[in-house]
Amino acid sequence: MNTRGKPAQVVREPSTQPAAGWRGVAAEQTTDLPPKVGLLLRARSRRLLGGLLRPQRRAIWVAVAVVLMQNAASLAGPFLVSVGIDRGIPALRHGHAWPLVWVVVAIAGAAGIDALLRYAFLVRVGQIGQQMLLELRRRVFGHFQQLSLAFHERYTSGRVISRLTSDLDSLQDLLDAGLDGLITALLSVLTIGVLLIWLDPPLAAVAMLSFPLLLWLSRWFRRHSAVAYRQTREAVAQVIVQVVETLGGIRAVQAFRREPRNNEIFSELNTDYRQANARAQRLIAVFVPGVKLLGSVTTAAVLVYGAYRVMDGAIEVGVLAAFLLYLVRFFDPMQDIAMFYNSYQSAVAALEKLSGVLEEESSVSEPADPVRLPAPRGEVRCERVVFSYLDGTVVLPELDLHIPAGQTLALVGATGAGKSTLARLLARFYDPQSGTLLMDGVDLRKLSDADLRRVVIMVTQENFLFSGTVTDNIAFGRPEASREQVEGAARAIGAHGFISGLPEGYDTEVHKRGGRLSAGQRQLVAFARAFLADPAVLILDEATSSLDVPSERLVQRALRTILADRTAIIIAHRLSTVEIADRVLVMAGGRIVEDGTPEALVASAGQFADLHQAWRDSLV
Repeated sequence: MNTRGKPAQVVREPSTQPAAGWRGVAAEQTTDLPPKVGLLLRARSRRLLGGLLRPQRRAIWVAVAVVLMQNAASLAGPFLVSVGIDRGIPALRHGHAWPLVWVVVAIAGAAGIDALLRYAFLVRVGQIGQQMLLELRRRVFGHFQQLSLAFHERYTSGRVISRLTSDLDSLQDLLDAGLDGLITALLSVLTIGVLLIWLDPPLAAVAMLSFPLLLWLSRWFRRHSAVAYRQTREAVAQVIVQVVETLGGIRAVQAFRREPRNNEIFSELNTDYRQANARAQRLIAVFVPGVKLLGSVTTAAVLVYGAYRVMDGAIEVGVLAAFLLYLVRFFDPMQDIAMFYNSYQSAVAALEKLSGVLEEESSVSEPADPVRLPAPRGEVRCERVVFSYLDGTVVLPELDLHIPAGQTLALVGATGAGKSTLARLLARFYDPQSGTLLMDGVDLRKLSDADLRRVVIMVTQENFLFSGTVTDNIAFGRPEASREQVEGAARAIGAHGFISGLPEGYDTEVHKRGGRLSAGQRQLVAFARAFLADPAVLILDEATSSLDVPSERLVQRALRTILADRTAIIIAHRLSTVEIADRVLVMAGGRIVEDGTPEALVASAGQFADLHQAWRDSLV
């Protein structure tokens, strides 16, 4: 849970990955960064955006063509009004109505074409935007799954959710509402600027007197809003992290009566988020009225000067009317640009974070030229393996170990002895700093991830079940498995009886984290899942430590079935689980201090014998 005193600051969790410099900075805090880092973030964001836009090039060019035609139809109105005033009305006075009729028809036709092309443009831009978001969601979600366990141990689930929800929502707001407004506004500003000069250069010169102030105001808004919207993205990420971690640990929260303190922390984070949004909104509150004020003052100045020019006969009334209509349309898009910048700055901050995630490299990389294991036997060998975490503490100092294929090996030792670390290395959640881990004589680093996951499976004490049916969870490792195969796996490990007794049998929903089942039942489902996957090497990391005695006995019977004819590595504190092993290793300080059969070690005067005696005494 979040217990930070300054909730607006992002605090990195301890990492087992090597330090990545600024590589992951966009995934964390991005305000008040050194200039070079800011440039790096923007460069990464541009690369990501370019990669998303590249497949849409043809659709983008079609959209550009449509919006150009739509812009021409839209801007035809004021010019046609000037023609109607200067040509149509005088002709009407002389009894000729057709010139004015043609002008009216042309205005109506231009409006109709404008509406149709606007519709086509919005549909096309919407398709482009949704396709880009679809691809980005796929990339981010897929990349999160491919990143190593070390990344997920330091990168909280709340931040993962923030990247996939609020950050992508910011991009969607930009693409859905802001992008089409920006394109139309920019085209309007550029085209109208040319038209103003073409209609009357002296009037255009008066209008342009306000441009320096307009540019200064735009630059001021751009500079301050960039910081403000990064702060809003960071603040909302902190809120999501607090919510996810609190609800994810709701049992501990309620057990320790943590609700009041959590409410205080959430209130602080929520206040920070509100204040960040308020700062961004204040910038809009200055910019939008400022643009409107400049537009009104400029229009008034042009009207006064234009009136003098009309009285002098320098221009016609229709030209002045068209000029004023175009001038109003020139300043109106500035507000659209401001609202786009509102969405743009928020989206840029989100894009920087997403690009930072996508450029995170897994500490466990796929081999460029993987070696295949067509018929894995399950022989494991560790040769001078050294592993340490980022704090520099060596967990495994030059470990040597050979596990023959088909052997059941139990690892015993105090907490911190290196048992789980060894299991994680064998499952290749991490790579050692030096030394080699071999599977059937092949370095694990040369096996493809798909091959390795087919050969090695780990079952932990968490026995995590996913929302869905019992069948879905058993077939998790083999989605293509038939119903008969699923039931066969359940029968083999002794789970068929309790599953058949559930309300819908194998089609029973297990609910979140398998909450509908008991701890023992969840473990049996996890064992059935592993049995159906049929790995050559099975690792059980404290797989029975959370079970009561009756559940443990039920699971013990399943273990003898699931461990048959495969290499197994059992990490357990309960020696009842160790008794089924062919061989026991006692570890201390990352080293093997005892090695032998359970019977031989019990007969000796070593650590395992002491542990065994203490366990026997506890049963009396």
